[in-house]
Amino acid sequence: MLLAIDTSAGTSVAVVDRDRGVISERLEADTMRHAEVIGRLIRECLDEADVAVSDLSGIVGGMGPGPFTGLRVGIAAARVFALGAGKPLVPVVSHDAIAFGRYRDGHTGPLLVVTDARRREVYWSAYSAADAHGLPVRIGAPGLAKPADLTQAVRLREPTWAHIDWPRVDAVGVSAGDLGMVAELSFAGGRPLAADAPLYLRSPDVTLPGGRKRVS
Repeated sequence: MLLAIDTSAGTSVAVVDRDRGVISERLEADTMRHAEVIGRLIRECLDEADVAVSDLSGIVGGMGPGPFTGLRVGIAAARVFALGAGKPLVPVVSHDAIAFGRYRDGHTGPLLVVTDARRREVYWSAYSAADAHGLPVRIGAPGLAKPADLTQAVRLREPTWAHIDWPRVDAVGVSAGDLGMVAELSFAGGRPLAADAPLYLRSPDVTLPGGRKRVS
């Protein structure tokens, strides 16, 4: 049984089990309230699932991609909770959860997952299909692009599929329930997990004082 946390787009928390599926889940869509709501959502999910921290086998953290300020809240929460509970941290790429949901709901073949990166850019991940476990097969690492450059960026990533009109999902949130199920099925299928490293894909909006100011 796993507690899953993602703040790459909004704030989502869930308790999942490989056999029982998603037991409880909470979502706050506001992308400015990660730190304010995450503790409450964790408590509500554990209470609803009637699960003690000692019953958990691990803590899943969504690694993004996502904007620096929001994404780090969820990753920090997952790491601290895992440390305090004495449980392992299980990192998962957030886009994989979005793709997993689409394949579970019946999509087949190639898929392009796109989320808002702000600054008039988007994060994207390309998938070839779902494997025998229902897990999405991602083609390379997530990327960052201007919307007008997205098609070309995907074609450069997978030139042999340049002729494909990629089915696309523009997601505004990430289900922690799907994130947790990706972790459960990955473990069951012996599939390697993501690296324990945030996927910011660019420098943070905030810089330390003392640096040269930009002139606008």
